[in-house]
This record gives sequence, C-alpha cells and structure tokens, in this order.
Amino acid sequence: MDLNVDGFFSKAKKWREELEKLRMLCLDSGLTEELKWGKPCYTYQKSNVVLIHGFKEYCALLFMKDALLKDPNGILVQQTENVQASRQIRFTDVRQIVEMKPALKAYIKEAIEVEKTGLEVNYKKTSEFVIPEEFQNRLDGSAALRTAFDALTPGRQRGYILYFSAAKQSKTREVRVEKCVQQILDGKGLND
Repeated sequence: MDLNVDGFFSKAKKWREELEKLRMLCLDSGLTEELKWGKPCYTYQKSNVVLIHGFKEYCALLFMKDALLKDPNGILVQQTENVQASRQIRFTDVRQIVEMKPALKAYIKEAIEVEKTGLEVNYKKTSEFVIPEEFQNRLDGSAALRTAFDALTPGRQRGYILYFSAAKQSKTREVRVEKCVQQILDGKGLND
C-alpha cells in the first residue's frame, strides 16, 4: 500500500466503500500501488494497468489497454468516442463489486498478461482525424497558421482537433477556432 494513496481513500466522501473494495482487488492481484493523476493507479513493472476513479454517478476501474482485452462479459465501457485504448467497468454500489469479483479478477489478470507480453494498442494517427471545416478554412486561408499548426506535436494537434470537433454547432466551432488561433501561432497546445 502506498501512503499517498491512503490519503486519496481517506478523503473520499462518495464511493468510499466501493473504492476500498476495488483497491483490495487490485492489491490482491500483485500490482504495485501508486498515486498518478491524483488517482490510485496499479502498475506492473512500472507500466500502468488499472486506475480507480470516482465520478458523480459511478465509480470505476479504468483499464489502460482495455481495447486489447476480450470482454467476455460485455462490461467494458468506452468513456467517449475519442478514447482509443482505455475502457471502464462502472459501479454504483458495493454489491456489484462483490458479485463481480471473479470476473473483475479475471479482467485484471488478463490486463497484467497484456503488459507481460508487451502488446501495444494501435492508435489512430493524428492525420486520420477529421479536421472540422471551420478550422480547415482558417488553415487554408493562413500560411502562418498552417505552418504553426504543422509544427505542433501530434498530441497537441489532436487536442485542438478534438476540442474544435466536440462543438455541435458551427458557430461554436468558429468561436473556439478564433480563440485558439493566437495560441497555435505561439506554438502552444490547448492546455499550455
């Protein structure tokens, strides 16, 4: 047990009992416990395997390379359409965790095997993401903006593309693009 992680659990107001049950499952599997991104993370030889986190409506086990797992019980949930590797198993009460214990152990064991064998998720390349029309028009109209955007790391490019694409209305996409133009020209990512 990691003392930093103890702090996370002692501060948990919601899902406390559920989070503790999930913790015991992860520790029983022989994984190393660490605090990463402010959440309990369980690793195998320094590779992230599973994360425990709580939300308003549920708590969850998040498997880092779950896209490679078989999911025979059909319980894995993709958080959003743009998440490529990780999947969650969600819980709303401790009874679910207790009832699913054998299945959860099997999923954790398979996730550890994925790490042991060195399997990697084939991520979608940044060039495969569709650039929203509003941003494409700005790129086509400004050589400086195109050059600056192309100079960004693929992750920063993806961040902008996903942020612009997430807006449902064209007007909102235009506003988002406009707000970010200078930041792109300055060579910064969305959250820099």
